[in-house]
Amino acid sequence: MSEPNIAHKFPAEVKLEAGKTYAWCACGHSESQPFCDGSHKAHAPFRPIVFTAGEAKTAHLCQCKHSGNKPYCDGTHKTL
Repeated sequence: MSEPNIAHKFPAEVKLEAGKTYAWCACGHSESQPFCDGSHKAHAPFRPIVFTAGEAKTAHLCQCKHSGNKPYCDGTHKTL
């Protein structure tokens, strides 16, 4: 399996809306980081992680694509 592209070595702070569904970029090639723009189609085997926010909140989403808690940042970018 190939490694994802590291989009950035810091998380994206985003405001999530309760009940809204999001597609987090897993390949690292999206121009709409941290969200998917369909770029994964050219970078198999990656597919976005689709999730629905359970509550309205500010979240830190991973942009290094190596988090152990995808789509959320767990600080892994500090070791890359």
